[in-house]
Amino acid sequence: MPAASSSPASADFPSFDHVRAAAPGAIKRWLRLGWSDLRAAGWVSPAYGAIFAVGGFVITFGLVLVGMPYLITPMIGGFLLIGPLLALGLYDISDRHEKGQAASFVHALLAFRRNRFHILTAGLVLMLVVMIWARLSAVLFAIFFPYQSMTLASFLAQIVTFDGIVFTVMMVALGFVFATAVFVTHMVSLPMMLDCKVDIFSAAIWSVMAVVRNPVTSARWAATIALVVGAGMLACFVGLAVALPLIGHASWHAYREMIGLDRV
Repeated sequence: MPAASSSPASADFPSFDHVRAAAPGAIKRWLRLGWSDLRAAGWVSPAYGAIFAVGGFVITFGLVLVGMPYLITPMIGGFLLIGPLLALGLYDISDRHEKGQAASFVHALLAFRRNRFHILTAGLVLMLVVMIWARLSAVLFAIFFPYQSMTLASFLAQIVTFDGIVFTVMMVALGFVFATAVFVTHMVSLPMMLDCKVDIFSAAIWSVMAVVRNPVTSARWAATIALVVGAGMLACFVGLAVALPLIGHASWHAYREMIGLDRV
């Protein structure tokens, strides 16, 4: 890890001088370090990830039971959008492991308290984004299928029609726009807010600069996150108990490698 070159206070004044270049090959190193943190944390990291695995399962099958299967895709998309916030406790575990401190499940759950106001603000912003995404998804469904019932059988029957295919393509395109915006502004912002206690706006600018400085690596890292988390969702969300901790810990190391600031 290169030596840090600034004080925490300078994090309020983003500068390219403190944004490091990271080659695409760094992704393998981040994943390897993330896996090391996951193993070092024992049961804590998988237990933390299991919370969201259970949550994903309950939401998905709950929507089917109440007759709203058309909201499954938006909710999965929303889950991915708030991923940086969900991984906050994992950043705390990696940070403590890096400092040689013991990490606990309670520490992970209460990690937001290290920068309470600004992290809660970030959470509200991400929740607003998810609400907008969910509303636009529902409106798009209503436009394409205005006279269709919302049952699972009806939804599956319509989704393979021409209108259904166009609807799916537009949903994917809309989701890509939202996901890109969130990734660019949050690639390193939440770990940084935990580490340097900066506000959401400064952290978002740092994140944008990190992406601009490392466009290829950032794109590949985004694809890696989608692949790993997507794989974790395939087995009824059970795989998230490992996939989410792996990506969360690796994201901490991505932040530490890209942003050169002193520890607090």
